[in-house]
Amino acid sequence: MKKTLPLLALASLAFAPAAFSAPAGTLSVHILDQQTGTPPPGVTVTLEKQQQDTWTPLANGKTDQDGRIKSLYPADQDMQPGVYKVTFKTANYFHANKLESFFPEIPVLFTVTRTNEKLHIPLLLSQYGYSTYKGS
Repeated sequence: MKKTLPLLALASLAFAPAAFSAPAGTLSVHILDQQTGTPPPGVTVTLEKQQQDTWTPLANGKTDQDGRIKSLYPADQDMQPGVYKVTFKTANYFHANKLESFFPEIPVLFTVTRTNEKLHIPLLLSQYGYSTYKGS
């Protein structure tokens, strides 16, 4: 029994959540241009958390060739419950393609209910409209 107790304690750590770091991919985003059917690379996306009446910047990144940011939330922090905002900065994308757009940026507010809850926010984009939903 004395030998198995340390082994049981060690084994239980393998199933415990990481303490002080958000798992990679805790928050991911994806953009698809509905007009072309292609993902736009190089779109800047920012992440903020609501603190009282202000927004605190947490991270930013650019979409890859597949229109994705696989892990936007900082890996050295736990994503705590609260209200967050992801802002897709779409003006440069449309300008680079010589297209007008009604939405220079698209803010998406969402609520995190559990620490390090895995979330995905897809954006279906066109020049004059967009849609989004809670993805998986």
